[in-house]
Amino acid sequence: MSEVVRGAVPVRLRSTLVLAIASAIGLLMLGWPLVLAAGSDRVDPPFLFLGLLPVVLAVVLAELSEGGMDARVLAILGVLSAINAVLRGVSAGTSGIELVFFLLILGGRVFGAGFGFVLGCTSLFASALLTAGVGPWLPFQMLVAGWVGLGAGLLPRRARGRSEIAMLAAYGVLSAYLYGLLMNLWGWPFLLGVEVPGQDATQLSYVAGAPLLENLHRFVLYTLLTSTGGWDTGRAITNALAIALLGPAVLTTLRRAARRARVLQVSQGM
Repeated sequence: MSEVVRGAVPVRLRSTLVLAIASAIGLLMLGWPLVLAAGSDRVDPPFLFLGLLPVVLAVVLAELSEGGMDARVLAILGVLSAINAVLRGVSAGTSGIELVFFLLILGGRVFGAGFGFVLGCTSLFASALLTAGVGPWLPFQMLVAGWVGLGAGLLPRRARGRSEIAMLAAYGVLSAYLYGLLMNLWGWPFLLGVEVPGQDATQLSYVAGAPLLENLHRFVLYTLLTSTGGWDTGRAITNALAIALLGPAVLTTLRRAARRARVLQVSQGM
């Protein structure tokens, strides 16, 4: 029996290693304000490494799809990515109302961690093309959204019914805040500017060369005041409500599609 039964995009040992390395690189790039050498009096964002992130993502996606994504799975991925792109285009508005993540979580839950990661990347990429949202932030959005889908696929498999919906809704809330936190971390110095030690700085500014805990404290304050109470909470509420209200029906539909894809794959492997 094919590995499609365990996941639409199987994550083998080599794929796991590639994904782990790419995630570590992504975390370093996201957290560059906190890992710069202390004592420096200037800041040099790692633009060279930022430019490499799309290449890293391309390698990961190629590795995940190698030998594990047949035409039926690819069609499902395309449909879900297109729906997510449209949902993000029509729902990303005031107070952080975004419907793209709830379908991403449900897709990762049904089709597995590898599929969830790929779906997160392709959904954000397609929505950026649709809304003219292409910019230096896009690779980071794709990576973090991929982590959201990956995490959904790694949740305990035994939960069903109301307990499953409750678990997915809780994950939707948690992932909404984590997504906002990680995206804030990368863009924080660009939005507020960089302060040099010895000059006046606000309590929210990034200070080049300051100790890790000091900048971390400033970043937490910045996130709480500018993101957590607004966009992130709106995203969390949207995720929870969408999963609670639409989750059962969407899960049933996705699992029916998954069974059909598996039947096709098994018949081809006989």
